[in-house]
Parts: sequence; C-alpha cells; structure tokens
Amino acid sequence: MSVDVITTIRTERRHRGTLIAGIMMVALVATVALFAPLFATHDPIAQDLANGLQPPSAEHWVGTDQLGRDIWSRIVFATRTDLRVGMLAVIAPAVIGTLLGLVTGYLGAWWERVATYLVDVNLAFPFYVIVLAMVAFLGSGEEAIYLTFALVAWVNYARVVGVLVSGTVRQNWVVAAHGSGLSAPRIMIRHVLPAALPQVVILIVNDIVFVLLAVVTLSYLGLGIQPPTPDWGNMISDGQAFLSTRPWISLAPGFAILVTGVGFALLADGVADRMRGRR
Repeated sequence: MSVDVITTIRTERRHRGTLIAGIMMVALVATVALFAPLFATHDPIAQDLANGLQPPSAEHWVGTDQLGRDIWSRIVFATRTDLRVGMLAVIAPAVIGTLLGLVTGYLGAWWERVATYLVDVNLAFPFYVIVLAMVAFLGSGEEAIYLTFALVAWVNYARVVGVLVSGTVRQNWVVAAHGSGLSAPRIMIRHVLPAALPQVVILIVNDIVFVLLAVVTLSYLGLGIQPPTPDWGNMISDGQAFLSTRPWISLAPGFAILVTGVGFALLADGVADRMRGRR
C-alpha cells in the first residue's frame, strides 16, 4: 500500500472521528436541553437563603449560589435557554443572507455592487460593538437578541453565497436552463441554490457557536437573558464576586459553555471535511 493511500486513510479516519465526536457532544447537550426537568434535581429558580453558598454535596451536586439556588439545576435549564436562543438567533440571518447572496449573485451587475457595499459597511464596524449598540437601543431580552442578530449577522451568508452563485451562473447547464425558458426564480431556487446549501449548512453550525457565545456575553453584561431565567452568562456574572472563595459558581457554567462550544466546533469541522471529501 502506497504512502499516499495510507495518508488518505488516516486523514479520512481523523475527519470521521472529528464528526463523530462532535455529533456525540452536541447530542449530549441537546438531550440535556430537551429533557431538562428530568436531569434537574431542584427548582432552578427556587431560593433558599438559609442555604446560600453551600459547597458541592450529595443534595446539591455543584453547590448553591448566593440565593441558595441549586447550581446544577440552573445549569441544566440554562442549557435549554441558551441553546434555544443560540439556534433560533441563527435562522433569520441565515435566511436573509442566503436570499440576498442568491439574488445578487444571480443578477450580478449593479445588484452585486450594492450588496458588496452593504457588506463592507457592516464589516467596517466590530461585530460586538454593533451588537451591544443594537441591544442597548432595542432593550434586553430574547426578542431584542433575535432582531439584533437578524440585522447584523447576515453578512457572511450573503458574501459566501454571492460568490458561489456568481460562479455557478456561468456554468453551461445554468445558461442552458435560462435559454430553455425557465424563469429566474425557478432557476435560482431549484438549480442554483442547492449548489450553495452545503456551505450554508457549515456556516450555520459555525455561527451557532459564535451566536451562543455572544448571547452569553450579553447576559453576562446584563443585556441578554434576564433573571430569574437560568442563563450561563447570568450565572457567571453572579459568581464573579465569589470567585476566590466559591469558584464553582462561575466555573460550572463556564465548563458547560466549553463543552457546548467544542461540540459544535467539532461538528462544524467534521461536516466541512466530509463535504470537501465528497467534492
């Protein structure tokens, strides 16, 4: 067996291992989110001031916070909250950016120049600066988060899809479809869009991690999910004052963020590697 074949097999196994690890970690997080009441041991918002700041024990697996709330139960329900918000917040920008890139890439000419100008204007400002400004203007809460990301997170989709579509429309089969009398919307939706969808899927999986971290950051700053709803960012913020004496209050939700982020990152890398291999 040649060296090239051995290298290819090893690379394929590594890519497959990355994908499997990502699927398993994301499945674990999703299971906890879907069945949060089954995994929680206490009411996540119930306060017990007499037992505040308790260390990990048989009754409270990860201890309690300053209000006596069970940290493990709050982490479990925060998984449901943050995962839901992170995944829903990706939908609108993905749809907006994909449609904008599809139309401008297909029509070309000055449509493409207008889209490029809008993308450049958006990229001229740091992402977190725009997000913080929008959330501060719109107010805190889930609705403001969804609207904010719909307005600012569509850029990558529009840019990537636009480039892919502009190259696809020059292919002979697209020219033939246009010459046969098919309408532009039908050509775009049925013939051009499927060629760009794999890359859109990769962007969505990557953006879930990015948006999830942004949501946690906003909550940490008091601009995201509002108490008493369990949220990883709020939990880290609550434990900041006790970091030297009760570190588990902040470290436990931080570990949950780490596991979730690594899981989606591995899943995105695995999906991208599989799609590149198929091409």
